Amino acid sequence: MQPTLVAVAHGSRDPRALPTASALLDRIRELRPRLDVRLGHIELNRPLLGETLRATTGAAVLVPLLLGRGHHVKRDLPAAAARAAHLRTRVAAPLGPHPLLVEALYERLLEAGWAPGASTAVVLAAAGSRDPDSAADTRRTAALLRERLGGAPVVPAYASAAAPTVPDAVRALAARGHHRIAVASYFTAPGRFATQCAAAAPGPAAAPLGDHPALARLVLQRYDEALARELLPLPAGTPLKLATA
Repeated sequence: MQPTLVAVAHGSRDPRALPTASALLDRIRELRPRLDVRLGHIELNRPLLGETLRATTGAAVLVPLLLGRGHHVKRDLPAAAARAAHLRTRVAAPLGPHPLLVEALYERLLEAGWAPGASTAVVLAAAGSRDPDSAADTRRTAALLRERLGGAPVVPAYASAAAPTVPDAVRALAARGHHRIAVASYFTAPGRFATQCAAAAPGPAAAPLGDHPALARLVLQRYDEALARELLPLPAGTPLKLATA
């Protein structure tokens, strides 16, 4: 029997967040109908991750619906899985950076009305983290998105905990002569930070990644990668190994 895929969302008070995560899981189930796919939240929404793990038996792979190597991925998820001593567990790598994410970002920008041009630029708006690995992951995604956009400038910016902010990034790009500036939403679901970043956009503001088909494929890829790193079943209570991209 395949280990359960537990998709771990952050959680948000935004009423659109839970339906968005549920829609993404539906896409994952369509791609792999026989796989048991469940949702758990770090905070703010139910089911919480601990509740989901308590209701799961056998083996599980926790796939963070998070975009970089921040505190939640490095600390919270392994700790939550370790508390579920009845399970054989492993934690997959975060979703980003990855070309499938870039494809989803690109298509969300097109949906919002972005078009290439001489004075065009993009701000890649992310949540932000004090962890330098998380910032490095966001910068890597910005570089990949720039390539996908044919060389248009892409500047990472943050809603909290890191600089520059989205308004600061917009002003810096405008000072360099870029007057058609779009904001790409580097969030998996709607929430306070995503809304705040979109409000700072002087031009098109892309929607969060949501249930984009590329995101569903990426979740399954991270699940498969985590399984491939551990070919033998782990006994209950085995210390977790965090997969890395």
